[in-house]
Amino acid sequence: MLTLYALVTLYPLFWLFMSAFKSNEEFFSAPFSLPAQWHWDNFSRAWEVSGMGVSLINSTIVTIASLVLTLVLGALAAYVLARFEFKLKPLMMGLFLLGMLIPIHSTLVPLFIIMKKIGLLDSYGALILPYTAFELPLAIFVTAAYLTSVPKEIEEAALMDGTGYWGIFFRIMLPLSIPALSTVAILAFLRFWNDFAFALVFISKPALKTLPLSLSVFATGYSTDYKLTMAALSIAVLPTIIVFLLFQEQIMKGMTAGAVKG
Repeated sequence: MLTLYALVTLYPLFWLFMSAFKSNEEFFSAPFSLPAQWHWDNFSRAWEVSGMGVSLINSTIVTIASLVLTLVLGALAAYVLARFEFKLKPLMMGLFLLGMLIPIHSTLVPLFIIMKKIGLLDSYGALILPYTAFELPLAIFVTAAYLTSVPKEIEEAALMDGTGYWGIFFRIMLPLSIPALSTVAILAFLRFWNDFAFALVFISKPALKTLPLSLSVFATGYSTDYKLTMAALSIAVLPTIIVFLLFQEQIMKGMTAGAVKG
């Protein structure tokens, strides 16, 4: 059963890579067969036509900057909410969790107006700041749930040894929360890397376009070049596959971290 499920799940990815080597005629005449002739030049043409070199650099900059901000701010906020008791704690936790209920794309128009007034349109900040803001609720929720399972005795022992709260966070809590942060990182990476709507609305300069925007050049209102589209998609999906394969063990640990205490 698991083998059958794996085959059904992996087949669309296999179909994508196979279609990237076909011509447009073969894509329609034999969509599910192997290529009769392997067109390796589809990848080089897709790279040149869409300007994927520039967009790949832009996506990397935006994704890494957003990930760093999300993980640092999320870990700090989760540490405070999970390990300290104060009067407004339930209200703050509720406000952060409320952010998970807000439809992201419903904020496009007000965000566009705000960024236009403060001059952030057509800049990396126009993507980095919204990405970080909308990913923080999930980062805080997952990390805080994990940190609540860490025994208090560890923290008390560190305090008795003279370690301050910053030392406890960076030397103890942050290393212990790596499984949870890895889960947050992979989910955030997928969202940042594949986002199209925010980049379409906030970015108009060709020099700042991200990878999803570069993939849209193959489709016009009259036709679509499927062979180049599939080749470009194959290139774009490789980083996500590599990241998942590298962090899959940490992701599984993070998914179950904090589920059982004791």
